[in-house]
Amino acid sequence: MITFIVSLLFLVVGYALYGAFVNKVFGADPQRKTPCYTSTDGVDYMPMPTWKVFLIQFLNIAGTGPIFGAIQGILFGPGAYLWIVLGCVFGGAVHDYMSGMISLRKNGASLPEIIGDELGTTARFALRVLSLLLMILVGAVFVTTPADILDGMMPDSGFLWSKYFWVIIIFVYYILATLLPIDKLIGKIYPIFGLALLIMAGGLLYGIFAYGGSMPEITEAFSNHHPATTMPIFPGLCITIACGAVSGFHATQSPMMARCLKNEKYGRPIFYGAMITEGLVALIWAAAAIKFADSLDVAGDTPYEKLLTAMINPETGKPSPAVLVNAICSNWLGGVGAVLAVLGVVAAPITSGDTAFRSARLIAADFMRYKQNKIYKRVILSVPLFVVSAVLMFINFDILWRYFAWFNQSLAVITLWAITVWLTKRSAAEGTKRYAFLVSLVPALWMTIVCSTYILIAPEGFQFTHLVSYIIGGLVTAGVLVWYILWAKKQFAK
Repeated sequence: MITFIVSLLFLVVGYALYGAFVNKVFGADPQRKTPCYTSTDGVDYMPMPTWKVFLIQFLNIAGTGPIFGAIQGILFGPGAYLWIVLGCVFGGAVHDYMSGMISLRKNGASLPEIIGDELGTTARFALRVLSLLLMILVGAVFVTTPADILDGMMPDSGFLWSKYFWVIIIFVYYILATLLPIDKLIGKIYPIFGLALLIMAGGLLYGIFAYGGSMPEITEAFSNHHPATTMPIFPGLCITIACGAVSGFHATQSPMMARCLKNEKYGRPIFYGAMITEGLVALIWAAAAIKFADSLDVAGDTPYEKLLTAMINPETGKPSPAVLVNAICSNWLGGVGAVLAVLGVVAAPITSGDTAFRSARLIAADFMRYKQNKIYKRVILSVPLFVVSAVLMFINFDILWRYFAWFNQSLAVITLWAITVWLTKRSAAEGTKRYAFLVSLVPALWMTIVCSTYILIAPEGFQFTHLVSYIIGGLVTAGVLVWYILWAKKQFAK
């Protein structure tokens, strides 16, 4: 319990102190006009209330990530607390803040355009293709996943309330959310769902202190407690918990809110603050999962084995975090908790899917330089995205989705390096804040070795031994660092 409390406090203090430092490093200018005023189009660019922008940003980047990822991550042990806290404060929040604020300075530019400006034409083209693929993949999966859950909740009555019925309903909603001005649907629904996730987290926080069960402490953090994987805690934990610590997907979402932010002074609470809030949610879910599992009379000698048992879906025989979410909310929060659980496992993925499609439209519009002020223009870009997504829904994603987690973190690597290059160029040009690049360079190096090592070890990767993977991953990271140092010296020598 002590480790958990200290971790909570560290996140709050991290926002207050390190968040302020990162904001100073960037140099937010309250006098500078933002894109919502300079490029207003009544669709994607429009000023919105700051509280609403925060809740939309929070739900954009959250979804089920800080819930499901944290539950699966705590199986590795209390090292999950460390990764959530340190990853969030020094990595994920910096990644989200800088990518959002750079987008703000570039008139709300989407991620591929930001990366292309800093890392070159090849990187721009690759990110355009990969980002579109990622967004379509997220959209397709987050149609079928909530549809499956809703199908299981409803009585068997033929087509009505079936999986295909819900697929159609969700898909129609996605089309509307992608095409309509951002304040018409997303702006009205997201704040409600965002508040629901925060209320659920608050209820669980109370439950952690009110109910029985033991919680692991920091002394157990550096060994792997996972009962069902041979993946070592490093880099496995850093890939498993993404949205609660560092996630490349977030940088594809931040430009949407960069187009609605009324003043640069709100960048810290919106971008850095939303990530810290997500870290708090992830930390609470990790702690709640392990404590709740330890209180159960189920098979297992350790809390981690009990947790894995408690996650088993009786229909499939496979572990499912959704099962545990329902159990915790129903037991600790009663009837209200059951409703919140539905929001957590159904509404949250839907709110990731709709903004994924909207982001895909904006990415395509940016690189085609195709204005989106008219509905027919939005339809022209959106129809191909929905057609491809509809086709992908009929494919078995079990293998493909394994690579998503790695690709998501690899996207974070590329984004952090692009941020580092942007900060370095600015420092060299202005002759000030000479070491500003360190705020993103350190997490860029960390995530580089995480991703390079993981793909070498993983069953879906090269399956090298741990030692060989660590050596090669270290050499790759060292090589990238040498390249950066040589490039940075040229910048400062100009």
